[in-house]
Amino acid sequence: MNGRVIAGRYELSTVIGQGGMGQVWTAYDGRLDRRVAVKLLRPDRMAAATAADEMRRRFLRECRVTAQVTHPGLVTVHDAGGDDDDLYLVMQYVEGADLADHLAEHEPYPWQWAVCVAAQLCAVLAAVHAVPIVHRDLKPRNVMIKPDGTVTVLDLGVASVIDTDTTRLTHTGSPIGSPAYMAPEQAMGGAVGPYTDLYALGVLLHELLTGSVPFAGSTALGVLHRHLYDPPPPVRRERPAIPGALEALVLRLLAKDPQHRPSGAQEVYEALAPLLPARGTPVGDPRAPVGTVPPGRPLDPARPFLRPWAPWPDRPAPQAPPAPAAPVTPSVPAVAVEPVAPRVDVAAAVDEVKRLLGEGGITQAVDVLGSILPAAAAEHGEHSPVVRILRKQYASTLMDDGQYRRALPELRRLAEERATEAGAADPQALQYRYDAAQCLEQLGEPAAALAEYRALLPYHQGVADRARAFDIRHRIGNLLLALGDHTGGRAQLQALLYDAERGYGPYHPLAGELRRALDHQQRFRTP
Repeated sequence: MNGRVIAGRYELSTVIGQGGMGQVWTAYDGRLDRRVAVKLLRPDRMAAATAADEMRRRFLRECRVTAQVTHPGLVTVHDAGGDDDDLYLVMQYVEGADLADHLAEHEPYPWQWAVCVAAQLCAVLAAVHAVPIVHRDLKPRNVMIKPDGTVTVLDLGVASVIDTDTTRLTHTGSPIGSPAYMAPEQAMGGAVGPYTDLYALGVLLHELLTGSVPFAGSTALGVLHRHLYDPPPPVRRERPAIPGALEALVLRLLAKDPQHRPSGAQEVYEALAPLLPARGTPVGDPRAPVGTVPPGRPLDPARPFLRPWAPWPDRPAPQAPPAPAAPVTPSVPAVAVEPVAPRVDVAAAVDEVKRLLGEGGITQAVDVLGSILPAAAAEHGEHSPVVRILRKQYASTLMDDGQYRRALPELRRLAEERATEAGAADPQALQYRYDAAQCLEQLGEPAAALAEYRALLPYHQGVADRARAFDIRHRIGNLLLALGDHTGGRAQLQALLYDAERGYGPYHPLAGELRRALDHQQRFRTP
């Protein structure tokens, strides 16, 4: 028993997990009388002191964005904040076993089980990527199998807390994530996206089917090198009974070039669907056809597909109360009522948005802005300065809230209107386009983001715009790496390092960051 109480409410009990990013404890929620899991992170141990405050800000933002995703396959986030020097994340306590232990206990893993686990993970990833969020560290230890056979994904958004918008390497020059499950673009320090999680899913599926990851080595560097250059071994070489379609899917997921992988988790699910066990087949039935589960297996991941509406194992289904008799009500003739739109006080609503943003209520501010925009447009005109300001604030707040898919069309519209009025080189029009490119990057569209950054770069070649030009060039380099153009990405970053040292000096943080990234990439160059 630890006895420490977090935030005056969560009493820590036992450590159930520990890693480079912190510890996970079982805890007791004294207010709601329930068991929870608490993850503790120490910013000062994961970054330089100057970056600790920024990490705290990012942590709370990621928790807020993560909480937007509601899916049965995701662990529920209850609370988040800071306690002394720790950041804490309070989550649903998940009963069951992690996928690594489950695999070890049931080796060889039935290939049908592997298909069921992967299909459930695709459903989770489809919801996560729609936000969009990239997990960045999908691996068996971050997947739980519950007693009813359903899969729960852990640590969503946590890996991105120690990431930044401009680099995918830590201050030690190491990439974010676990080497055995790391995509080539992630290993090179390039931009990540949903395609990065699909690669990790391919590694995980390969491990479930063969009992080992496709690329192993005695050092992390050796493993990452193999991800970059070695072809993945076909799974049927070890288990010929695996269907050829499943092997082909694994090889597509493990493609070096993200553009050669499936287009998304939905496409992967559609490929897996024909291989799922038939619904309604009794679990453990000796007459069951191939594709069902041997009898006596606990924590059966095929169960949600075999018996999707069955009660929780070993728990009786609750008896439904009798339905009450429907009350008899006299019929009333319908009367057509013309809806009256309530008049919105735009000035008061703007003040409310300012208050919410000051208090960190970004999601509420988004809702308020979205609700007042139609009324403001009706009252002042679609192209009035008032509406333009509101739409600018709306797009900015959507980005702060991680709602890039909704922010993108707003930014494109603002950019087009501003460029029409003031010219393509207008600073505000360029800012809107830059923000739109960031949205594309976050949405996992590296080719579109790259094209937009390249189109923007000529407008920022002056000394006054040097910081923005360097930032755009940095992003272009990372996107080239993400798209598999390692030579082009490295050349871009090398040229940027030369200019950064000339413009800022050799000891500037950007120069140091670029040197670490280039040194990291140099270690992967083939002789």
